[in-house]
Amino acid sequence: MRVFYSLKSCVLCVGLVAGLSVPAVADGDDHDYDHDDMAAVFIHGAPSHPSDAWVLAAGGRIYDNWMEALDRDAPEGTHPAYPAGGKQSGETTWRCKECHGWDYLGVEGIYREGSHHTGIMGIRGASGGDEAGIAAALRAEPHGYTPQMISDDELARVAAFVARGQVDLSAYINLETRTVIPGDIDRGRAVFQTTCAACHGFDGRNLDWGDADSPAYVGTEAVAAPDEVMNKILNAHPGVEMINLRAFGADFAGDVLTYISTLPQD
Repeated sequence: MRVFYSLKSCVLCVGLVAGLSVPAVADGDDHDYDHDDMAAVFIHGAPSHPSDAWVLAAGGRIYDNWMEALDRDAPEGTHPAYPAGGKQSGETTWRCKECHGWDYLGVEGIYREGSHHTGIMGIRGASGGDEAGIAAALRAEPHGYTPQMISDDELARVAAFVARGQVDLSAYINLETRTVIPGDIDRGRAVFQTTCAACHGFDGRNLDWGDADSPAYVGTEAVAAPDEVMNKILNAHPGVEMINLRAFGADFAGDVLTYISTLPQD
């Protein structure tokens, strides 16, 4: 099975991306990666008896990019509800994170300005909400996600993530300055060196999402977009065979974020 993996802007894969050959790429380039059937089941399938941690992480990946998480074709054109004054277009406007943000605060958070500004509210108010009601809202306008896009079972994972999987990122990231709030760097080092380094290398430079003039390593991305990186650590990046730390809790993820923000950026 061929899995589409788009590297557009700051994308971080923290953990085990087994079987991938990842070249340095320029911002905006798209790449396809081949996975065997066993890997595809892990990436796009579901366990027969999913744990709650698995459900929340899976929902987080769908929130990130449901097309890559679920191996679905992107809808044509820009989402009908995407504001006319927004600066994005096309398939990225169908991603939940594109309007609601990596910090889940929408216009009240990091997306209050910049190239991802839409003026749309976040999802923090839905934390603790009724999951069936959240799923119904995602089916209805203005969201309009059809069963062909996201099945009922898959939509239930998103609803669970919205209701129970959101993390208050202000405990780990200064959302005004978009900088990391230091955690336990030694614990973060231990986790990274025993898991993530298998693919990223001990210095975080095995994978490069930049180009020859401007490399983008795990350390680069942790400094540039810690809110996005925190989501990847907790839920994994959609569309690739990668671990996540959802089962270990946000504090562990925050400690890893602290450590990788000290790794080389060039």
